Amino acid sequence: MAQQKKGFITRLLEGKEKSEEYARSTLPTNRWQLFWDIFKGNFGKIVKVNLLTLLFFIPMIAVIILHYMLGESNSVLYPFGANLGTGYPAAPMQQGLSEYLTMTNSLILFIGIVVASAIAAVGLSGGMYVIRNMVWTEGIFVSNDFWRGIKLNYKNALQTSLFFTLVLAISGLLINFAEFSIVFQGLTGWKSVWMRISQVTSYVFIVLSAMMTFWMIALGVNYKFKFFQMLKNSFLLTIGTLPQTVFFGVLALLPYVLFLFESMFFIVLAIMLVLLFGLAYTLLVWLDFAQWVFDKYINPKIEGAKVGRGIYNKDGTSRLTGDDSAAAIEYQRNLLAHGKSRLVAHPIKPIDDSLQVYELPASFSREDLKRLRESKQNIIEDSEAYAEEHKNDLRYVEYNKQFEEREKALQDELDKNGKKKKRKPPKMLGE
Repeated sequence: MAQQKKGFITRLLEGKEKSEEYARSTLPTNRWQLFWDIFKGNFGKIVKVNLLTLLFFIPMIAVIILHYMLGESNSVLYPFGANLGTGYPAAPMQQGLSEYLTMTNSLILFIGIVVASAIAAVGLSGGMYVIRNMVWTEGIFVSNDFWRGIKLNYKNALQTSLFFTLVLAISGLLINFAEFSIVFQGLTGWKSVWMRISQVTSYVFIVLSAMMTFWMIALGVNYKFKFFQMLKNSFLLTIGTLPQTVFFGVLALLPYVLFLFESMFFIVLAIMLVLLFGLAYTLLVWLDFAQWVFDKYINPKIEGAKVGRGIYNKDGTSRLTGDDSAAAIEYQRNLLAHGKSRLVAHPIKPIDDSLQVYELPASFSREDLKRLRESKQNIIEDSEAYAEEHKNDLRYVEYNKQFEEREKALQDELDKNGKKKKRKPPKMLGE
């Protein structure tokens, strides 16, 4: 009874993923299934993670609201929307004033966002660590893991947030300055074209840095990289997986798309979704996709890296496509070894009365012990002789053949992986 209570408490504390009874076959077989399994099975934890993360984004949200209020106040105080030719006293030097005010407000916005990003990085570091553990299907304590994630990931999260906000600030100010210059100086022809090109280039930098930021989050929460290594790898991953990066980036940002609609209904709905699970949903979608990329292109080529966390191959065999690591193949070998029955694989002599174990009398001597030992040895030798005589029987040969072929294929794959050039794997965070 005490043992049962202990087992129940252990499962309650560690989660079913760490219990001995947890069957690997219950895991989802692809990343889409894993996402849905996590989302519906851990929705309460996702909400908690989202609220904890959102708490540290309050300063940034306040800066954005302040910027919006400044823009609205300018539209009321200045006659930008009035018909200056019919009855309204035209103010002098109106040319470029709207663009100048927009540039000034944007400067306040971007400075505030850069400063607030240092606080937001606290929530980001904890949230992405908890979500990563969910993607790895590890048992978690939301609060404990959140603070542990801050300790492990804050530096990477701060570097990532500062990188994006600085690029956003510089590019945004350049866009506003180009617009102001075109209107204020009345630029036309090629001068105007060059200004438009600079604006488009700035937008491209913002989009590129946003995609790199997503990858920097995924790399930072999985591996220990220096900043410039992380920056380089995020750029390579962005370019190398550009179509997938764009698709899953848009998918991760779906809750925020509703803010683009002017209808108050959609805006209120967007606010509710963001408050409930928006940030955690974004991290879950992206880190789930990033783990698929790591498993497909990176981890199989790194000695010691784990492949397919949380994913189960339903047929119980290795895919043998070059994407499996040696550790994954070794797992399949162990699975085959446990699946092979010794009772079926080897001839076992039927029980008969031809040989029996010598029974010791109530009062026995050294000679009686010698007879007992000899009788046991005779039975062993007789069983081995029977096994040798019938080892080539068809039923044993056919049964063992299927395991031998599979074992050979696994060994060939291990040898093939062993010939590949190995490099030292990055140290995994949280391990």
